[in-house]
Amino acid sequence: MKDATGNVQRVLLLGGTSEIALATAERLLARRRGVHVTLAARPGPRRSTAAAALAARGAQVDEVDFDAGESRTWQSAVEAAFTGGDVDVAVVAAGVLGDPERAWQDLDAALAMVQVNYTAAVGCGVLLAGAMRAQGHGTIVALSSVAGERPRRSNFVYGSTKAGMDAFFTGLGDAVRDDGVHVLVVRPGFVRTAMTAGLAPAPLAQDPAQVAEVIVSAIDAGQDTVWSPAVLRWVMSVLRHLPRAVFRRLPV
Repeated sequence: MKDATGNVQRVLLLGGTSEIALATAERLLARRRGVHVTLAARPGPRRSTAAAALAARGAQVDEVDFDAGESRTWQSAVEAAFTGGDVDVAVVAAGVLGDPERAWQDLDAALAMVQVNYTAAVGCGVLLAGAMRAQGHGTIVALSSVAGERPRRSNFVYGSTKAGMDAFFTGLGDAVRDDGVHVLVVRPGFVRTAMTAGLAPAPLAQDPAQVAEVIVSAIDAGQDTVWSPAVLRWVMSVLRHLPRAVFRRLPV
């Protein structure tokens, strides 16, 4: 539960090596040392390095096994995070970009992306909603993408998974609102991370720390949906309404 000054005390990162999720935890730690962070991710050097970095910033860190591609790990990871006390903020951050051309031509590649980006997100959302409704409070942060607002030819399989994930968490927010649970859907544009390494940055590209700042401010304000950067809300509003024949000719 949040402390007397309203600062977050316990955080769960599902997909705990996500650079945006880690930057969000760091932003919360800048306000209050000693935040308890559960890093739910696949075991290995990346998770260990992330845990050590958070601990160096003053966090109390637990490492929990979680693999978005393995449904048997979802419930155990969520249960482990809530065993030690109420979780104030849970970030659903697991995701893959994949090879966009292979994704629509290879069955295994397509289903793997759907499993990680959509199925796991929905499964974890159901589990988190149940746990937070039981405790009577909490915020679920769902890392969506502007790619889901109007899927593009260049990565439409990825965009479709984010569209589904976005719709689920938007609806979940309405479903749990009266139970004291808040759901924040975050729609970043291009973010410079390991996942996008090698790709040409799109206009309005951001770093994980910039997205984290938007997320924490949105949690404070109780917002339901936020774009990062904020101007993308208006950019996407225009793009969503372009005729399809025009949209398909854009270099996006």
